[in-house]
Amino acid sequence: QVQLVESGGGLVQAGGSLRLSCAASGRTERMGWFRQAPGKEREFVADVIWTGSTYYAGAVKGRFTVSRDNAKNVMYLQMNSLKPEDTAVYTCAVGTIGGSYNYWGQGIQVTVSS
Repeated sequence: QVQLVESGGGLVQAGGSLRLSCAASGRTERMGWFRQAPGKEREFVADVIWTGSTYYAGAVKGRFTVSRDNAKNVMYLQMNSLKPEDTAVYTCAVGTIGGSYNYWGQGIQVTVSS
């Protein structure tokens, strides 16, 4: 069983920055971030595999940066130029390359005020 612990969420003004962290145990071949805003479906944000290769959703490309520290088994999401539309519960997930995400964190609230 993979355990995931998210941290770094909170309230920030539009244009500000936050950094989320996801500390994991066990195998983390692919680690990703998802988010869900009230009344909306869960959407993919970004992910990173063990080599450091990354992929981003178009809505966050150029503003967010996902990275990982393999020695610590931690994934980060640096969020810059935040917009009110970024307000959501952000959830860390772990899966395999070419497969599905099998493990999910509890989620952490990010609120961006106008």
